[in-house]
Amino acid sequence: GATPDLSPAHTEVLQFMLKFECHFINGTDRLRFVERYIYNREQLVHFDSDVGHYVGDTPTGEIQARKWNSNPEKLEEERAAVGTYCLPNYQESTPFLVNRRVPPSGSQ
Repeated sequence: GATPDLSPAHTEVLQFMLKFECHFINGTDRLRFVERYIYNREQLVHFDSDVGHYVGDTPTGEIQARKWNSNPEKLEEERAAVGTYCLPNYQESTPFLVNRRVPPSGSQ
């Protein structure tokens, strides 16, 4: 076949991003899990473990949030992510991140 025309006038870049965040407050005293669905730099819908369900950030995201919130198994999996995703990652990375702090030196 013919080589596609990739000139700027005939190309478009669309970006979909799924972002997982774990927030650690005072070590593991308080953990928070956030899952964000982003399309072309606009957050459509997110799950926040402090809220306990999906929240639509756009009209399209609201439709998706209603769908996912009606699925008890999916909600339970997301609610459990603090313990199944965040905590193991904290325990795995702590020796490399937290325990490797170097005290400031007096001479610069």
